[in-house]
Amino acid sequence: MPSALPVESIKLLSGQHHKPSIIRFQYGTAGFRTTASILDSVLFRVGIVAALRSKKLDGRTIGVMVTASHNPEPDNGVKLVDPRGEMLEASWEVHATTIANASTADDLVDALEVLVQTAKIDLHAPFWPSLVAALEDGFKAMGATARNAGVTTTPILHYLVRSINTKGTKYSYGEDTEAGYFAKLSTSYKKLVTGKAVQPPLVIDCANGVGALAAKTLNESLGNTLELVLENASTTTPGALNNACGADFVKVSQKIPPSLANVLQPGQRACSLDGDADRLIYYYLDDRGAFHMLDGDKIAALVAAFIIELVKVAGLEEKIKVGVVQTAYANGASTKYLQERLPVKCVSTGVKHLHHAAERYNVGVYFEANGHGTVLFSQPTVDILAEYQPSTPAQSRAVEHLVSLTELINQTVGDALSDMLLVEVVLTHKSYRGEEWDSLYVDLPNRLAKCSVPDRNAFKTEDAERRLVSPPGLQARIDELVLRYQGGRSFVRPSGTEDVVRVYAEASLKSQADELAMRVAGLVYDEAGGDPTSRPKEFL
Repeated sequence: MPSALPVESIKLLSGQHHKPSIIRFQYGTAGFRTTASILDSVLFRVGIVAALRSKKLDGRTIGVMVTASHNPEPDNGVKLVDPRGEMLEASWEVHATTIANASTADDLVDALEVLVQTAKIDLHAPFWPSLVAALEDGFKAMGATARNAGVTTTPILHYLVRSINTKGTKYSYGEDTEAGYFAKLSTSYKKLVTGKAVQPPLVIDCANGVGALAAKTLNESLGNTLELVLENASTTTPGALNNACGADFVKVSQKIPPSLANVLQPGQRACSLDGDADRLIYYYLDDRGAFHMLDGDKIAALVAAFIIELVKVAGLEEKIKVGVVQTAYANGASTKYLQERLPVKCVSTGVKHLHHAAERYNVGVYFEANGHGTVLFSQPTVDILAEYQPSTPAQSRAVEHLVSLTELINQTVGDALSDMLLVEVVLTHKSYRGEEWDSLYVDLPNRLAKCSVPDRNAFKTEDAERRLVSPPGLQARIDELVLRYQGGRSFVRPSGTEDVVRVYAEASLKSQADELAMRVAGLVYDEAGGDPTSRPKEFL
């Protein structure tokens, strides 16, 4: 039986996008990630997969994001966004990986046929006219039309996808334009801070990424309700993206970007976005000029406590249950603080795991320590808020605030700008400065390290990635090391975005956390049989 796929068109255009013979691609937590120079064939094939995904879902819009994210400029990646603005369905990740690694045009067609048959895709179904993507040849091969969202942030793309797919329905998410996105955020922010003292200007490190463009527009939309001071906003300077700046730099190095050394004043709060503006890290300098970081854990604690307070004041604590989702990277002190106040769930690293777990609560708060996160309000919860009849002015105000929060928060994915406004709302209501926020709990000193190994897939984990099951015996050696340090905790896991193995360690003293991380990393290098000369000096 002849294939319903446009085989000749696929083969013809595939010939213009050859797959490198010695490279194996893998669709992970953040899609396909590797050096930009070898991604050409992947982008073409992702275009085809996106077209087929749209076919499978009756022509609904699928998003495609091309971004370096938090990585250096030469690195890059591409990921798919499902109709509700969420990550690609997990079962399709396997197909995307197989399709990306097909060696020849014939192999590619065979892999696509398997996907079509397995997913039971009707290839004769019409395409929705506003399919979002930028991978023109992939769509051209399938005869699909596309809407190019242009240069924008990853969260805005997620917002657009959901808005397009809910347009004209009871659950319309918003106007399907960038203007609609900024109007939604600024309008809800203004409602939430009405009558409150205006916060001092906020310094934003834009990582020299696309977030600088979005932050500039947001600044204009906010008017005099909040002044944003934009730094590291050079979006056209070669090599500047995430270079000694951005959320990942601040989180890993635990210091302010050098470019802010003469900008940030003691007591002034600041935050860093990453390259595509889906991560957010806050920080401040105390009166002695010492650096204090307020990461995703601190954001989760601040936000969750505020929402719980509003729910209680509204008299809805019996109907609306709030929960927090963390990963193994969450600081042990944050987990303890949160567990004393509400349910806390630990899941494997990756937005898809956090997002799905958060959906099980009426209000699910999830933040990775790296600053990626959001808050999800279930549809029944939104309906409860819409139908509830408050009996006091205080209850009425609390309900109004909760409704406005559902508008302020980008519930499709972690959004640095949306999360930033959420933090500013809480700080405004609580009259907190950085010091008061930071004092909610004291972080245990911690250290992140990464190890280049011959095969990251040799490292397999269980218990939400907190324990190794492979290589055999390595976890026992890690456990033995951890016992030597007061407050010690450490885990090892293969990266979902880079070809490395990551090490996390914490202890009661910073020097001990550093030492524990380095010694565990040394165990990883020894076990992996990597080149000893490639080990960083501090591992020797």
